[in-house]
Amino acid sequence: MTALDSTPPTRIRSRPRRLSPRDRLTLTLMAGVPTVLTVGFVWIPALLSMVLSFSSWPGIGGVSSIHWVGLQNYRTIFTIYPEFTPAVQHNLLWLAVFFCLPAPLGLFLAVQLDKQIRFSRFYQNVLFMPVVLSLALIGFMTELIFSPTQGLINNLTGHAGQHGMIDWLGDPKLNIWAVLVMACWRQTGYIMIMYLAGLKSVDPAMKEAAALDGANQWQTFRHVVWPALRSINVVVLVITVVESLRAFDIVYVINHGTNGLQLLSVLVTDNIIGEASRIGFGSALATILLLISMAFIVPYLITVFRKDQRG
Repeated sequence: MTALDSTPPTRIRSRPRRLSPRDRLTLTLMAGVPTVLTVGFVWIPALLSMVLSFSSWPGIGGVSSIHWVGLQNYRTIFTIYPEFTPAVQHNLLWLAVFFCLPAPLGLFLAVQLDKQIRFSRFYQNVLFMPVVLSLALIGFMTELIFSPTQGLINNLTGHAGQHGMIDWLGDPKLNIWAVLVMACWRQTGYIMIMYLAGLKSVDPAMKEAAALDGANQWQTFRHVVWPALRSINVVVLVITVVESLRAFDIVYVINHGTNGLQLLSVLVTDNIIGEASRIGFGSALATILLLISMAFIVPYLITVFRKDQRG
């Protein structure tokens, strides 16, 4: 062996590519414009709402008409405001039902459609169709289906207009469940599409390797597919919490969010833009709604990020 052969090969260091002024401008606009819009239309109004929650302001008269009342709005909400407790209970029920029904059902449908069954495209379109409908339209459909006199269910059972008919929308013990059925119908297609997109990104070679090792379909899903869906699970969690807490249109169309359909979003709207405008009181309710949503989202995100760092 010659001395030339024993000389180790030199590594050619690649110089980092310098961005042109046009590329820098493009990246600045792509990152800056969404940031400015998010800060201007989300974070600043949220912070101002939290500040106004410590005040009493009818919404007119300018800044000079704002009177600071400290924690008085929160004391009123937690002590003598009768609509607050049922609204919180209904929102938590909404959240629990969304976790127990649309989330697992959407995942199940996504797994089945990912198997490339016949007419899978048709099934995807049919199941996703409710998502493109607004919640206000879902509310009108709820009235058509559950109306005690002209609704589909009472007409099919032969109880429409009779003495023993079931008042699905007027009974406070039943109307929340009727609305939840329609809300879950819409939410399932939303969750299905997100999980289906996540399943498409799973490497088929990993599934084949698990099958060669003797794993059945459940074992493959548990040990291969499910860990690969961690990022999608975070999105599903956030979407589920947000959708359950921001529900407004569907109950407002039916009975303006009263008589068993009280929700925090309805209370916020009634106090801020209602006949008796109370901006400070409504802002306190909005702050409580924000804290409830963060109580579910933040701990889960911290846990997920810690696992990613350890991994």
